[in-house]
Amino acid sequence: MDSSPLVAHVSPAATIAYRETAPGILRAVPVREFLADVARVAAAMPAGGYVLNTCADRYRFTVTLAAAIVSDRISLLPSTHTPETVRRMRDFAPDVFCLTDQADSAIDLPTCHYPEASAEAGETGNLPDVPVPRIPDGRCVAYVFTSGSTGAPVPHAKHWGNLVRNARAEARHLASAFGGQPPAIVGTVPPQHMYGFESTVLLVLQSGGALHGGRPFYPADIAAALAAVPRPRMLVTTPFHLRSLLAEADSVPPADLLLSATAPLSQQLAREAEERFGAPLMEIYGSTETGQIATRRTTAGAAWKTFPGVSIRAEAGDDPEEPSRFFATGLHLDQPVPLGDILDLQDGENFILLGRSADLINIAGKRTSLAYLNHQLTAVPGVTDGAFLMPDEEAADGVTRLTAFVVAPGLTAAAVLQALRERVDPVFLPRPLVFVAALPRNATGKLPRDALRALQAQAETARRPGSDA
Repeated sequence: MDSSPLVAHVSPAATIAYRETAPGILRAVPVREFLADVARVAAAMPAGGYVLNTCADRYRFTVTLAAAIVSDRISLLPSTHTPETVRRMRDFAPDVFCLTDQADSAIDLPTCHYPEASAEAGETGNLPDVPVPRIPDGRCVAYVFTSGSTGAPVPHAKHWGNLVRNARAEARHLASAFGGQPPAIVGTVPPQHMYGFESTVLLVLQSGGALHGGRPFYPADIAAALAAVPRPRMLVTTPFHLRSLLAEADSVPPADLLLSATAPLSQQLAREAEERFGAPLMEIYGSTETGQIATRRTTAGAAWKTFPGVSIRAEAGDDPEEPSRFFATGLHLDQPVPLGDILDLQDGENFILLGRSADLINIAGKRTSLAYLNHQLTAVPGVTDGAFLMPDEEAADGVTRLTAFVVAPGLTAAAVLQALRERVDPVFLPRPLVFVAALPRNATGKLPRDALRALQAQAETARRPGSDA
C-alpha cells in the first residue's frame, strides 16, 4: 500500500513550531522534539478508537493529531464543543474520548489531559533522531464536521493520502511568496475547523514550515505573534478577524503573505490589508467536503483559479429555471464532489463565485443571495458588522420578510435603511432591522444559523407588548 510521511521536513533539527515561553518570547521546536512528543502522547492515550481533540494550543493540537494518526486512531474535528455537539460525537463514535489541554474542561466524555514533557525530556540535545513515521495513504485519519452555519453539522471522512496531496498542492501554490523558503505560520482560526486544519497544521507538516503554537485573538496579540516569528511569515485569518485587526491595531508588522477564507473578502478590505502589511493577500476557496481547491488574489479581480489538477464542471438540472449544480474533481478528490455554491464557470479552472445555493433568495420574482446582501450591509459607512436572515417558513400572507441584524454604533435605523435603498432592491430591505451590540460569531467568524435564529427569537420577544426584555 502507498504511504506518505507524517512530516516533510528535511532534517530532525528543522524547526516545526514556535512555542511561547514568556510574553513575546518564542522557543523553536525541532522535528526530533515534535516526534518525541508525538510518541509520548500516543503512549498516554486511553483505550478508544476515536479522539475528540479540543486542544486550544495549536502545537498541542498538532501533536495530538499526529499521535492519533500513528496509533491508528481517528480524530473527530467539529468546529464547536457545545454539549449538543459532544452528544453528537458520542452518538457517532461511542468509544470516543476527549484529549484536551484545558484544565477546566467540561466535556462530557472520558477525558485525558495533554501530558507535557518533563524538563529533562524536553532537552532536545538529549533526544535521539528517529525515523519519520509513514502513514498508509488509504487510512482514514479524521472526520471533519461542517460548521452548522446552514444546518446540523455533517461528518466527512478524511484519508491521509488525500490530505497530503491537497496540502502539498497548497504549498506549491503559495510558494512564490516565500522565495523558496518554508514559512512560519500564525493563525487566528482554530485548527479544528477545516480551513485552520489545512492551512495552519497540514500545510506546516507537508511544506517544511513552522507553526506558531498559540491562537491569538485580540488585534494586539495577533500583531505581536506575527512580529515574533521569523520571516518569511504568513498570517492565516478570516475577513472578520482581519477587519478587526486593521480597525484596532495602531500598527501591524510586515508579512510575506496573508491568507483569508470562510467568507468572501471585499476588494476594499483586501487593498487596505495589502498596504498595511506590505504583502499580497490570497483567498482560499473550498469547503469541508472538498478541502481547499482554488485561490484568488482579491485585489486582482473577482475570478478564482483552481489548484493544478482540480477541475470543476456544471450539470444542468431537470428544471430549466433552477441553476446548474457544480462538481469538483481531480487531485485529492477520489470522485466528483458537489459544491454548495452557484458559480459563473468561465472554464474548468476559472470561475466567479455568485453565492451559496442555500443562500439564494427569490422574492417577488427577483433573485439575490444572502452573501450579496450581507456584503452590501457591511459596506454601509458606520456599520461594523451585520447579517441577513431568511425566514424558515413562508409568512401567512405569502410575503417573504428578511430580518437583518446590524452592529452600527452611532447610526439610526433610518440611516441604515436609506443607505441600503441605494444598494439593493427595495424587496430585499429588512423587515425588521435589529440593532445588536455584537453578532454571535464562532471562532472562525461564521454565523451559525441556529445562533441567528436564537437572536431573532430574542428580538421578537423584546418587541412584544408588555415585554420586560
